[in-house]
Amino acid sequence: MRFASHSTRTAAAAAAKASVDAFLEVPGGRVPYTSHLAFAGGPDNPAAPMPAYRTIDSQGQDVPDAEVPYPIDKDLALRMYTSMAKLQTMDTLFYEAQRQGRFSFYLTCQGEEATNIGSAAALSDKDMVFAQYREQGVLLWRGYSLEQFADQLLGNAREPGKGRQMPIHYGSPAHCYQTISSPLATQMPHAVGAAYAYKMDRRPQVAVAYFGDGASSEGDAHAAFNFAAVLGAPTIFICRNNGYAISTPAHEQYRGDGIAARGPMYGMPAIRVDGGDVRAVYNAVQEARRRALALPPPAPPAASAASASPGDAAAAAAAATPSAPGPVLIECMSYRSGHHSTSDDSTRYRTSEEMRSWRARDPVARFRSWMGRQGWWDEASEAALRRSCRQEVLAALDAAARVPKPPISDLFTDVYAGPDLPPHLEAQRRDTLAFARRHPALVPPGVPVR
Repeated sequence: MRFASHSTRTAAAAAAKASVDAFLEVPGGRVPYTSHLAFAGGPDNPAAPMPAYRTIDSQGQDVPDAEVPYPIDKDLALRMYTSMAKLQTMDTLFYEAQRQGRFSFYLTCQGEEATNIGSAAALSDKDMVFAQYREQGVLLWRGYSLEQFADQLLGNAREPGKGRQMPIHYGSPAHCYQTISSPLATQMPHAVGAAYAYKMDRRPQVAVAYFGDGASSEGDAHAAFNFAAVLGAPTIFICRNNGYAISTPAHEQYRGDGIAARGPMYGMPAIRVDGGDVRAVYNAVQEARRRALALPPPAPPAASAASASPGDAAAAAAAATPSAPGPVLIECMSYRSGHHSTSDDSTRYRTSEEMRSWRARDPVARFRSWMGRQGWWDEASEAALRRSCRQEVLAALDAAARVPKPPISDLFTDVYAGPDLPPHLEAQRRDTLAFARRHPALVPPGVPVR
């Protein structure tokens, strides 16, 4: 597992021995001269592509000699797989419920379950998450219940937002999960601000910004990268590069080597990961968190430690420990198996052959195959889990549907602190209630007029 990074150590050592004429020294940096008229990069001179880190192949087998500094034991593997299966079932049934008219909007993370659960498992529950809108698995991992998901989708009176947000725009202070904003990339500078606050307060936490390949084209993404790198803010940027920004394919979004290659250019380490390999995602995010907080590396496995001398181990630890906290960029290469949302028909811009090919590489099935090879899973366990997940999701939907809708007056609460509304809001509340009583046909079904 290798993170690409920018280093000045070699240049600095050479500079000490070189004449002053060998380097251009300006406020923006110290760089060597060359007599060659040479341009870097471009379509005719592309750099070698950054490889994708992988530990489990598409058939669910261990990749030989894969670096796995953070092993997954049986208990963790079972929790990860159970969460992936529950997430997959939840997405399927909630999507179908929207199609039945039970709520207005939904989008799934089908095909990206490994990125969701692998990253969530690697983080501390105190790390603040700034999600985009396809990270419901992170919230599920942290203990957000199926009924809480269903409450938000239906916008009932039990839901903290009281129906003010769009469906799937979850948020939970108790789970360190910031409320989702629809506009792309707005959460990324916010994450850097939170991370910088953690750094100033010397708190052992990171802020995590999830975003997609489409969001990487927004100005806020570039501002966040530079902001984090300059301030040394312990931020983990996790890009889900699923190949499409709604209907725009990646080759129409950017040139160059994807998203991870931008990291070193901004002065932060970066890695590209097989987003369908949950163990690879878990290890990459664990390592990114360690680097973001400038922590020492994990102890090597017993066999490796036994063969290394104390001096070698100390030298390796010193070399692997970052000198200061800072941001890390992770690009998870994945595929969005479903439509962008319930408002989308992806068959208009993707072929059925392409979609079938990727669905055959389902990350949940890949991890299930790997667990079976470890002797940790079998068909009976699978059938029982799927049956249980379906029953739990349907029960959560039914329970949420029985909760009343919030009254119209709740449009005006939770805006200002204190029990009393300011005069201008109180006037608006009275006018709105009067209008609703005059025009009852315009009031959504089930919403109390009070």
